[in-house]
Amino acid sequence: MNRTWKQSLMTLPGVGASILPKLACPACWPAYAALLSSVGLGFLISTVYLLPMTVALLSLALGAIAFRAKQRNGYGPLLLGLLATAAVLLGKFAWESKPTMYSAFGLLVVASLWNAWPRHAPSEVAMCPGCERKEVR
Repeated sequence: MNRTWKQSLMTLPGVGASILPKLACPACWPAYAALLSSVGLGFLISTVYLLPMTVALLSLALGAIAFRAKQRNGYGPLLLGLLATAAVLLGKFAWESKPTMYSAFGLLVVASLWNAWPRHAPSEVAMCPGCERKEVR
C-alpha cells in the first residue's frame, strides 16, 4: 500500500508526543542530548525549552486529531485529547505529578486511537446511473 506524503506527515506529531515521557526520564537525557546535538539543536535540551517544546508537540498532536474530526469519529476524540493535553501540562509543570502526567499521556494515546479507528457506516453503491441505490454492508 502506497502512503502519501500527507499520511506520513500526520505521524510526526505522534512520534513527538511519544518521546515526551522519555524526556522526563533523567536516564534518557544523555541520549536525547546527543541526538539533538548531532543535528545542531543541542540548545533545546535545556529545561527552559521543555515547556514550549511540550506545548508545541501537544498542539501538533491535537491538530492531527482535529483534522477532519467530523468525518472521522466526531468531536469526542478531540475533547478527550484536549482534556489529556491539559492534564499533561498540569501534571508536568504545575503539580509535578508523574502519575497524572503518565495517565494523561495514556488518555492522549486512547484519543488518537479512537480518532484513527475506522467507522463502519453502510455505503451506497449504484449499479448504473439510472438504477436504484443498494445498501452494502
